[in-house]
Amino acid sequence: MMTLFSAPGELQSHRVRIVLAEKSSEIDVVSVVPGRYPEDLLDLNPYRSLPTLVDRDLVLYDARVIIDYLDERFPHPPLMPVDPVQRAQFRLLMYRIERDWYERATRIDREADRKLQAQLRKELRDSILESAEAFRVKPFFLGDEFSLVDATIAPMLWRLRHYEIDVPPQAQAMSRYMAMVFARPAFRASLSEEEREMGAP
Repeated sequence: MMTLFSAPGELQSHRVRIVLAEKSSEIDVVSVVPGRYPEDLLDLNPYRSLPTLVDRDLVLYDARVIIDYLDERFPHPPLMPVDPVQRAQFRLLMYRIERDWYERATRIDREADRKLQAQLRKELRDSILESAEAFRVKPFFLGDEFSLVDATIAPMLWRLRHYEIDVPPQAQAMSRYMAMVFARPAFRASLSEEEREMGAP
């Protein structure tokens, strides 16, 4: 039995839980409050970070590594393209989402200064809306099937209300994408109670 140590309201943990739900993988998910780590997690992960995946003697503690591993460990349905060029492009997209969206969202959550918070919210909103046209290209984000890129984007879009970011009328393609992804049974199954309260209705 695999075990995932997961923070119930954190972006990276949510991303991994979406992949697990898409794969219909039966694993033990242990909810951990950041900063209050159980002893076994402290022994397993030298960085004391979440999420952390344990599969027998294998311990993984980077979300990108974890979702790649899960996609290979449970190959159906595949969440990455077969073509190596497209795979590299998808991995670069995920890296950019982490740098441009996840890092700003994390800074907003940690920032006490309201002016700085407001500036970070504006930067995050601008960065997200810059990608609005890309949602018109394919049913999913630059693909015909749900992928690891979508599993990376969805947790951030679910939290737009939490970060006081509105989707303007001209970004209808993004709104349609959100409605489609949020209605997926796997996405609904991935949500913690905390996430149900913070996200889109």
